[in-house]
Amino acid sequence: MLRPCVYVKIQKMKTKLPLPQDHPSYQSHRRQMWTQILLPLLLTVILFMAVILLTSIATFRDNGEVGRWAAISTIWLVIPVMLAGLIFLALLAGMIYLLVRLTGLIPPYSYQVQRFVYRIEGSVKRGAELTRKPVLFLDIFKSQIKKILQRS
Repeated sequence: MLRPCVYVKIQKMKTKLPLPQDHPSYQSHRRQMWTQILLPLLLTVILFMAVILLTSIATFRDNGEVGRWAAISTIWLVIPVMLAGLIFLALLAGMIYLLVRLTGLIPPYSYQVQRFVYRIEGSVKRGAELTRKPVLFLDIFKSQIKKILQRS
């Protein structure tokens, strides 16, 4: 059996929320967004456009030296890669230094663990060799039988 629907009248809220533009935090956010995000971004875009324009004018004039500007462009392309490489080199050197320092602190138990792991490795290799020998024997046996049958 279906139940009858009950309608409830919902009252509207009489209080009005303040607009977000009225909050001091929102106004501060707007100022910071302009000064810390949009302005530097626009200045950078304008700077790059100016460099592109000046490079194009200097390169493609009547006596522009395209080879020189190509070399300059290559230098500008390589600089960020070199800086990233230097950062990674510094990180690698720091990790090597820390590893050398930590090697002296490793307890003697690590040697025992290493010996145990080498023993396990030897057992696994011997087991693999034992499982491989019958298969190789059968392959050799089959090839010898084929040779004998081919001679006949």
